[in-house]
Amino acid sequence: MNMLNKLALTKSMLKPLATGLALTALSASIHAQTINLSYNGAPDADKNAVHLFASNLQQLVAKKTDGELELKLYPNSMLGEEEERMEQVLNTPSLNIASFGGVSPLFPEIFVSSIPFLFSDFDHARQFFDEGQYWQEAKEAFYERTGGHLLAVVEEGGFLAFTNNERPIKSPKDFDGLRFRAMDKSQVALYEAFGASGTPIPWTEVYLSLKTGVADGQMNPPMYIILGSLFEVQKYATLANVQYSDQFLVANDELLKSLSDSEREALEEAVKEANDINRKAVQSQVEERIAFLEEKGMDVYRPTASELQQFQEIGQPSYLKWLQEEGIDQKWIDLAFKDAGVQK
Repeated sequence: MNMLNKLALTKSMLKPLATGLALTALSASIHAQTINLSYNGAPDADKNAVHLFASNLQQLVAKKTDGELELKLYPNSMLGEEEERMEQVLNTPSLNIASFGGVSPLFPEIFVSSIPFLFSDFDHARQFFDEGQYWQEAKEAFYERTGGHLLAVVEEGGFLAFTNNERPIKSPKDFDGLRFRAMDKSQVALYEAFGASGTPIPWTEVYLSLKTGVADGQMNPPMYIILGSLFEVQKYATLANVQYSDQFLVANDELLKSLSDSEREALEEAVKEANDINRKAVQSQVEERIAFLEEKGMDVYRPTASELQQFQEIGQPSYLKWLQEEGIDQKWIDLAFKDAGVQK
């Protein structure tokens, strides 16, 4: 059985155990509160870790509240692109899984958590968000500024790799002259530091942009390269592990205040459990996904330690300079490096 299928909760867990319970379930569903949950990517738990999280959260919430709360899933950006969905979640009782492109226009300090080469591995990144002062203060500041709640950091596929259709990238100089799709302006700054150019392009337009040559390359974890079938339009991949790939579960304040204490506790428990499932699933699939890309004809390169050092020596200082130019208070940067236990 596929690892993801083993980890995902089955629908059978949620079915009534006897005919007598069916009427009770039907009655509960009539009075259930339906909560919209929107996010990017296809409704495919094997290829899209965000959907895996959303579908498990949906089932866990239903189970823990005996059907009193029901999540209605809207994958594939059905309710709009990043900024539209953020506007919706802040103004209507709902949930949204947002990328940096959705959070950063309202809270640019989120870019600090994406400093290149800040984390050495999965455990390092998870500890940063689970225990660090930066993330605790970020959640509080986000609420004060927007009225919304950052409920969780959703792991979406591992660490980011560079791909392109022109040549292997083994050092920063190999970026020279290439055009890259950027998720947001922080990635534009990173590409420019390496000598390439970057243009923000929505996820829904990435495949066509790469196919038609609007962009030569992009940056995503192996999961998203597979999810978007980017291996069809990209020849080269470099596993530089530049940044930890994550998104953010955002909750509407009115929604949370409308819940009873027991319902809110059940929702928070469900979020943690769904996230734990996601973390195990994502990490267990990384090497399998890399092998899949190679089987599909991609030339996958793993940089040496000295080559990774070259990327870090150029990428990290340039990114920090960009943060300062964006007006990010130095306290956020200092907090992040302290929590990560590394020196600038």
